[in-house]
Amino acid sequence: MLRQAEKHNASRTDLAYQRCINPACGATYEAHSIRTSCDRCGDLLDIAYEWDRLAVPKRLNEFEAMWSQRTNPIRFSGVWRFHELLPFAPQDKIVTVGEGQTLLQQTDAVGSFVGMDNGKLHLQYEGMNPSGSFKDNGMCAAFTHARMMDAKRAACASTGNTSASLALYCSATRLMKAVIFIGSGKISYGKLSQALDYGALTVQIAGDFDDAMLRVQQVAKQLGIYLVNSVNPFRLEGQKTVMYRVLEALQWEVPDWIVVPGGNLGNSSAFGKAFIELKQHGLIDRVPRLAVINAGGADTAYELYERRGVRWNGGNINMDPIREYNDKMDREGLKADTIASAIEINRPVNLKKCLRALDFMDGVVRQVNDQEILDAKAKVGAGGFGCEPASAASVAGAKLLRREGVIAPSDRVVCILTGHELKDPTATVAYHTTDQDLFNKVLGSRGVTKASFANRAIAVPNELDDIIKAIQLYS
Repeated sequence: MLRQAEKHNASRTDLAYQRCINPACGATYEAHSIRTSCDRCGDLLDIAYEWDRLAVPKRLNEFEAMWSQRTNPIRFSGVWRFHELLPFAPQDKIVTVGEGQTLLQQTDAVGSFVGMDNGKLHLQYEGMNPSGSFKDNGMCAAFTHARMMDAKRAACASTGNTSASLALYCSATRLMKAVIFIGSGKISYGKLSQALDYGALTVQIAGDFDDAMLRVQQVAKQLGIYLVNSVNPFRLEGQKTVMYRVLEALQWEVPDWIVVPGGNLGNSSAFGKAFIELKQHGLIDRVPRLAVINAGGADTAYELYERRGVRWNGGNINMDPIREYNDKMDREGLKADTIASAIEINRPVNLKKCLRALDFMDGVVRQVNDQEILDAKAKVGAGGFGCEPASAASVAGAKLLRREGVIAPSDRVVCILTGHELKDPTATVAYHTTDQDLFNKVLGSRGVTKASFANRAIAVPNELDDIIKAIQLYS
């Protein structure tokens, strides 16, 4: 419960508040304040609610009625359609650009590659969002809170997708200016082009994402700029809705597995919170298992969870292995390095929340290499849903877990595709190219040695007969 003084200062927001995730601390703060950590202990914050004073639906299928209100921008949004499950903002303050119009696609073509029975593999395609990635789910929530706080500028560190999303919301709404921090040479042109085109102030620093994340937090604090990275708890409120849409597409039946790429661990954290709350409300009777998939060149979660045994432990996390691993990375100058640039992160800010999600959802963490990611990406593309490399980590991870026998062929599995294929076209072209120099330059340096599922262009003379013969031969 909120402390009395905080309740007194709140208006509409007394139904929602910020709470430290550390159960031993439990400090609370009103929602109408800007924080990314607990003042008392420094831990991350959740958005919590006075649920007993809110109108929570008795059944999830009650949300189907919202489809009849599609002329209302709030109910058109695939995020705010579920406003009753993230009710921190009054409707007149909500910001939306039509995010969340995404598909859950059942695919036997990709399912066969993974090793699943027919009808069992599903792809949640978040590349259909306005900026082309899942980030819009959380950005509209963080942006809404920024509007509530009368922010004039908003900032983020980014490997590309967060910056594209922030820049889009700033440009489309004209409510504030975007300030974006990127690392040197660590952003794809497909994503950078969005931030530049949407008019964001883009600051490129010498360093990687982790360096940019540190600097943007310092700058935001000193200049009073609203920070929208996933350390912002309101971001994760929006990202919860990916799971609501998955359940909606499955006619409110809970799948056996949710498989998600692991970068800054915001999605896995948000998904865990979504299911914790749904179970608390009695809206589901069971919880899916969670698989977080790291890229081999950025595998902190895998290293800590699977190799060093770090666990949530009721919030009493043993920090020694985490500090030791961070010290090792500093000592040896280890930097994240993977073709999956969206998850090229060594110090995930949402690690503790992810550990909580893994605990609640009986989860596992795995790593897959760039070769496995690109092969999975090619199979996803051949099935009609092109995705960026980081997205394909979920499919490569599902294949690995199926091979290990952790996932059964009869399990119902949902893999999250986090971003559109055009986010990183260079990797796609390099994989399918006949130009060996391009392949070696873009992929070979990352340990990729072959393109097992390449769809290469064929070269023919500019003669009608030759063209016809080639089409007949190869089609």
